[in-house]
Amino acid sequence: MRSVIRSVVDEESFVEFRREYAPGAITGIARVAGVPVALIANDNHHLGGAIDVDAARSFVDLLELAEAHRFPVVSFIDTPGFMVGPEAEREPGVRAFGKLFVAGARLSVPLGAVVVRKCYGLGAMAMSAGSSISSQFTVAWPSGELGPMGLEGGVRLGYAKELAGAASEAEREARFEELLAQAYEQGRAMSAAMMFDVDDVIDPADTRTWITTLT
Repeated sequence: MRSVIRSVVDEESFVEFRREYAPGAITGIARVAGVPVALIANDNHHLGGAIDVDAARSFVDLLELAEAHRFPVVSFIDTPGFMVGPEAEREPGVRAFGKLFVAGARLSVPLGAVVVRKCYGLGAMAMSAGSSISSQFTVAWPSGELGPMGLEGGVRLGYAKELAGAASEAEREARFEELLAQAYEQGRAMSAAMMFDVDDVIDPADTRTWITTLT
């Protein structure tokens, strides 16, 4: 993801904040066509890009800084959503994740979202100021995948009864793979664009041009 960011912003202009504080969050400032912008991004080397408590807090800090200094925000999305489970709830996840939604909703500066790869669930919505229609633009690369939750988990939950009723483990796995393929087809960036979930599916080389519309 850091290579993606550096390929889009002005050369040697990206300044990252507190890299060791929240390994799953990339935050910083840079210039695009000479204009300063604030950046948030998911790092899928940590928890597959899932947003944990530290990542949420880091994103909130950056959004508040951007609002205070009037920097437009660029969000690079590659996340399966919020980190869930007992451990996240003890940290506490619900409070931190809620604050991320609030910080996005309070923005009066423009935010543009770029779906690089995974864009699932409430975590992805929080990365785009609450929803794909809250941002000034939400565009996806051809590699983008969008959905209400991770596709594997969604298939296992949504079709739990059907899969449980399979005559054998081999039949169950074959049906799972069939349903998963259908889900991936529906979740492709191009399919999402046809349903107006994103504004456009773009050539990655055009990302910089889209960002300049924020300034």
